[in-house]
Amino acid sequence: MRFIHAADLHIDSPLRGLDRYDGAPVERLRTATRSAFERLIDRAISERVDFLLLAGDLYDGDWQDFHTGLFFRGQMVRLEREGIQAFIVQGNHDAQGVISKQLILPSNVTVFSSRTAQTVRIEELSVAIHGRSFPERAVDEDLVPAYPPPVSGFFNIGLLHTSLTGRAGHDTYAPTDLPTLIAKGYDYWALGHVHAREVLHDKPRILFPGNLQGRHAKETGPKGCELVTIEAGRIESEFVALDVVRWNQVTVSLDGIHRLEALGEAFRHAVEPVLTGARDRLHAVRVTLAGSTELHRLEASQPGTLAAAMYGAAQDIGEAEVWIEQVRLDLSAPLDRAQTVQRQDAVGELVRLVDSIIGDESELLRWAQTELGDLLGSLPQEVAAGDVPKLDDQVELKSLMMDAEATVLARLTDPGAEA
Repeated sequence: MRFIHAADLHIDSPLRGLDRYDGAPVERLRTATRSAFERLIDRAISERVDFLLLAGDLYDGDWQDFHTGLFFRGQMVRLEREGIQAFIVQGNHDAQGVISKQLILPSNVTVFSSRTAQTVRIEELSVAIHGRSFPERAVDEDLVPAYPPPVSGFFNIGLLHTSLTGRAGHDTYAPTDLPTLIAKGYDYWALGHVHAREVLHDKPRILFPGNLQGRHAKETGPKGCELVTIEAGRIESEFVALDVVRWNQVTVSLDGIHRLEALGEAFRHAVEPVLTGARDRLHAVRVTLAGSTELHRLEASQPGTLAAAMYGAAQDIGEAEVWIEQVRLDLSAPLDRAQTVQRQDAVGELVRLVDSIIGDESELLRWAQTELGDLLGSLPQEVAAGDVPKLDDQVELKSLMMDAEATVLARLTDPGAEA
């Protein structure tokens, strides 16, 4: 027996703010969730699996029109023609109370009730699948105790959308814990909601497959599904990457690099590990330039120089398609701060001021609120939705201060700089 376990498809998830990125492959990013789901169905058919499990959040919310639902239905029809069944629980994003429009799905698809947990038996396989859909977005109760007991002599699967005991970056829904899942007596728990793959237990097998397609720079690395084979009572599962756009974050160390021409090789060295074995995908990369380099002074006097160098370096990679989503700076210029703070001029005064602010946590937060609070609060919504400084993030604020220091130092030490 073979089946595929997937979750968190978020088909047609809106990707906001892409238009502000010059040269962004907007259409490919917007259709990535559909393309990854088509790959999932292709894989189910080519592997001739017996059934497909989808553990919630097929959609990202209510449909604007029927196009999203019809696309999903079309993929289910493909499975139906191959004799493959699909079993679905709805999660917080596609709960009964969230999706207002309705489509009749083909007969090979079972959507579990949102009123009560239920069991579906596949007699010819001796498989029992237990599940319950979310009635509304916010489900704060543990659903597991009300799941039916295991069916004797059958391979029992629990299909559940849950935050478990909580995961960073994920809201708490249908909370439960490993002891509760294990005590249920099922052989496999097919979980959904958490977007990073996580194997929680071996016997019984309990895991999150992660989402099918990363949607932004915080959902990095390979994304896909779990291909599960049951033979002679033994469970073997294999992660299958299905993403069409792979998000990555890489740090390029500029320590000791002081020539602009050397940035291309530094970038290639940093990005090569994420390209290995996945050169057939579009790679969306967030780059952080870090370290101590004279190039920080160049960037301070000519803002955008280092980002442009990174974009050019990405264009030079011919064996893979790389789009740089953003370039962040975590740089400092070579500076003997102990000596500089002794100077009795504007340079020394500036360095002393910066040291006094970043050296005191409360002073740093006060400075940020005083100097940046009103400015950030007045940003247009489309700008505020992007990456703006967080007033409670000390690391980000310190980096911002060091960038400001470098800019002012460049002005003070460059006689030709404009006022």
